[in-house]
Parts: sequence; C-alpha cells; structure tokens
Amino acid sequence: MSVSSTAAQPADPLAAYLPEPPEAAHDQNEPSSPSGWPARDMPRERLIEAGPAALSDTELIALFLGSGLPGHNVFDVARSLLARFGSLRAMLDATPADFKGLRGIGPAKSATLLAVVEMARRALAEKARERPLVDSPGAVEDYLRLLIGARPHEVFVCLFLDARHRLLHTEESSRGSLTRMAVYPREIVRRALTLNAAGLIVAHNHPSGAAKPSASDRRLTRVLRDSLALIDVQLMDHLIVGSDTVFSFAQAGWM
Repeated sequence: MSVSSTAAQPADPLAAYLPEPPEAAHDQNEPSSPSGWPARDMPRERLIEAGPAALSDTELIALFLGSGLPGHNVFDVARSLLARFGSLRAMLDATPADFKGLRGIGPAKSATLLAVVEMARRALAEKARERPLVDSPGAVEDYLRLLIGARPHEVFVCLFLDARHRLLHTEESSRGSLTRMAVYPREIVRRALTLNAAGLIVAHNHPSGAAKPSASDRRLTRVLRDSLALIDVQLMDHLIVGSDTVFSFAQAGWM
C-alpha cells in the first residue's frame, strides 16, 4: 500500500456557502464573471451614479473585494461571506482570526477592512465629541451600534462626559458571556473620578438580539445612578443595543 506524501489541504471555510461552479458551456446570459455584465449594473458605476446607499450589502462587499475566485465571480464570494458571518454588521465586527483561511479575503483585504471599520468608529467618536451627547441621541446610538452591536458576547461600555456633556472618553468596563456579565459600580465610580467626568452614559449589548431590559439591568442602573450621585456625577442614560433596536432608559423615563 502506497502512502501519498502530499499533505492534506485544510477545509475551505467558505466552501459550504459557495454555489456549484458553472459548467464550461454555461448560458451566456448568466456569465460567471462580472466582466460580462452591462457596465451600468456594476457596483462601481451604480455607486457613482446613485450613491453608496443604493447598493445592497452584497454589492458593497463585491466592490470592496474587487475580484472573485476561479469558478466563482465576485458576487458569489460576497454572498458567501455574508452567509458565513450571518450579517454585514457581524462581518465588520470580525477579528483578523475570523478571516484567517477564508478564500477571497486574504491578509491584505482583511487588514484594509479592519482599518476602514476602525476609521468609521473614530469618525463617529469625533462626531460625538462635537456637541453635547444628550442633544444627539442618534449619534450616540450609531456609535454604540458600530462599537458593540455585533459582539458575540455581552460588553458593558462607559461614555464619560465633561461638564458640557461632550464625550471625554469611551471605555469597555466589562465583558461577559452570551447571557451573563459582571459589572462593578465601584470601578466605574473610580474611573469617573480619575477622568474628572461630570456625566456618564453606559451601554451594553444583548447578543440574543432583543433590546429588552431585564430586572437586573434596571437594578444595576439604579445602583450606578445612586453611586455616581455621591460624587456629583450624573448618570445620563443606560442604553441596551440589540440587533435591530436600541433601548434607552432615559427615553423610557427610568432614570
């Protein structure tokens, strides 16, 4: 019995999400490469003509990738990446390890994508610093969605504010599992003193998707509010970030 000296190739993580390659004699109306598509239907041309908001998630990813794989056009690869991660937001929140071994998005592309996401986070943080956050609930929600919205585990973040309610500093104070997380009010109070903060907005995500506060969420909010009041720091809001919505304790009248 002979044994091959060729090492086994690792399984392709995208293989399960890619369609079967087209046959050699495929229908000319269904090209395997976007190069056969009318120019007006290509993502770049559509973006220039109608703006980025007009493109689907698949088209945006395809435009970012630029090219496909042997037997699969760039749109096949874009769809497979969306299926692999589950959503565009989850893909944008991925780590370098999540992209490792994925055909179609090598180290250079994954590094570029991570850089773009980080630039977006910083741009939203700059926007949040430009004006009082209590007057810009939409900017806060956008920032938090990008920051923690797609995390696979619960994360508790603090947005420390100055006397004019502008953003001083953002800090992740706790990280938990899918359903549980330990938050320590004493540590948050200590950080507020260190940063000389006058106000605070706290937030956490619900990986389950539902932005519905639990009894423990309400209890923690009361403890934080009362603890911060002892050092003359106002808890402005507690936000829960779900998959589609954001719940605000302040807007619900629970502060």
